[in-house]
Amino acid sequence: MPYRLRPLALFAVLLTIVGLSGCSLPSPEDPYKPLHRLTASEAPVFTDDLHIDSLIDSAKRQAAYLKRQNPAQKIVFGSDVYDNRWLLFSVQEFLAKLQQQPDSNELHRFIQEHYLVYQAGGRTESRDRSMLVTGYYEPTFAGSLTKTPPFLTPIYSLPKSLVTLPAPNGKKSIGRYDKDHTFVRFWDRAEIENNALLQGEELAFLQDPFDAFLLHVQGSGRIQLPDKSIRTVRFAGSNGLDYRSIGKLLADEKKMTLEEVNIPAIRAYLHDHPDQRQRILQSNPRFIFFSWGDVLPPRGSSGEPLTPGRSIAIDGAALPGGTLGYLIARRPLVAEDGTITGWVPLKRFVFPQDSGAAIKGTGRVDIFWGADDYAEVAANHMKEQGSLFFLVKKGFPGVTQ
Repeated sequence: MPYRLRPLALFAVLLTIVGLSGCSLPSPEDPYKPLHRLTASEAPVFTDDLHIDSLIDSAKRQAAYLKRQNPAQKIVFGSDVYDNRWLLFSVQEFLAKLQQQPDSNELHRFIQEHYLVYQAGGRTESRDRSMLVTGYYEPTFAGSLTKTPPFLTPIYSLPKSLVTLPAPNGKKSIGRYDKDHTFVRFWDRAEIENNALLQGEELAFLQDPFDAFLLHVQGSGRIQLPDKSIRTVRFAGSNGLDYRSIGKLLADEKKMTLEEVNIPAIRAYLHDHPDQRQRILQSNPRFIFFSWGDVLPPRGSSGEPLTPGRSIAIDGAALPGGTLGYLIARRPLVAEDGTITGWVPLKRFVFPQDSGAAIKGTGRVDIFWGADDYAEVAANHMKEQGSLFFLVKKGFPGVTQ
């Protein structure tokens, strides 16, 4: 999705596996590796703190994604190489076991006996392979289909002037043609907002500029119209420019510490300093465009609907995204009034089904929380140390056990 494509969280948004794109093999003299294969004694105890039905749903969606991939495509896991056919088999075998409704001990033994475990390398400066774990969600904002006070901040459909061309590196170049018919970059956030360059291509209008900014960060969301009806918007494209974190900007400018940076803190700062709002928001040149969507959960960059608490966003250029994952971190406990009363361990199976402009490298993972009140609080505050593991069925030819 956009930043998740964390196109949905504050620090996050397209998961694409191309060739040996899971991750590249490190040079022998490089001690850092994107993935480490673990011995049985090094692997975690595979318990799961969420209901099994959501895991079954997510596994089915992962299998559906893998069925659309080239079965012979090679995917690198550390020093081992698999193909998509084997990754699909790995997910299907796991799904078949889940449908037997095993208890936690039985499921752990099944993983130990039948799967190899790989740990993501984490941040390059980390000695314990720890990662930064954040969250994202599908927000709901007040809005209108017409520009009527107080709904004055537009979100836009995909512009007719936006052009996507193939690039030599196999990716895509996003831009526009200028008056001389020269292909140039597309306008950045400041140019679009300050010069009304997309007038006539508005999709809807929101009340708060920061709400619109967050919708860009999350990549999809819901708009509650004045008649209380709900319309869903989905990521349709971007201007192709890099994402820059306004949270990091505020920390760099000593407005708050990195530890203090979260969505409520940024919202409060912008509310108290309206003269700085435009400069801060426009420091991020990336701009997201939307289309109307259905009532189903948003789709990740895998093309499959995301499963709350199970779908994660990773950098598909650094880590393999086609198989089963296991995430260890912490999650908040939230009271009915929305306050956080504590933090508890998060230990569960997950599937990499999304990516994001802010999710880069082997040290970042973003978990999708859904669209309810808990999802908003968790996504707004989660900034935890964690570990991510990938599981692949044993028995692939050429991979030692």
